[in-house]
Order: sequence, then structure tokens, then C-alpha cells
Amino acid sequence: MESTNDIAIGQVVKSKAGRDKGRTFIVVDILDDKYVMIADGDLRRIDSPKKKKIRHLIVYKSVIVDYKEKVENKMKVNNAYIRKVLEPFNKEI
Repeated sequence: MESTNDIAIGQVVKSKAGRDKGRTFIVVDILDDKYVMIADGDLRRIDSPKKKKIRHLIVYKSVIVDYKEKVENKMKVNNAYIRKVLEPFNKEI
């Protein structure tokens, strides 16, 4: 059973359930030990992220450190940036 201890802001995840199954996302917020907020900059934009149960996600080992640093420094992150950092992961599919 995965918990938020295994997940960091900026972590790359893939949905394994729901209508967004198979899509790659980035974790934008951790709500509690069961839920995270995810965005992909396309269907799920940064200003309206999706609340998702962790057990419905495949968690990659990759963390987008650049994104994490931008959030920690309160820098603005746009949807184009998120699409760009997720692009290499979407090519694997």
C-alpha cells in the first residue's frame, strides 16, 4: 500500500484508473495520506488540478526537481512548462 511518504511535489505519476487512465501527470500538492492533486498542463491545468487517490496512480521514481524548486521559491509555473517537463514521459507510451 502506497502512502504520501513515497510521493513528493514534482513527482511524475501515471493514472491507472478513471477516465484519465494512462495519462502522465505531475504531483502539484499532497492533501493527506490518501490523496494528491495532479496536473498535466493539458486536460488538467495547473489552476484546476485533479484530486486523485494515490492507489489509482503508478508512481515513477522521477521527481522534476526544477518544478519542486520553483514551487518552493513561489515562482509562477504555467501549463506550457508542465507539458514540456512531462513530454519525455508521454513518449514512452
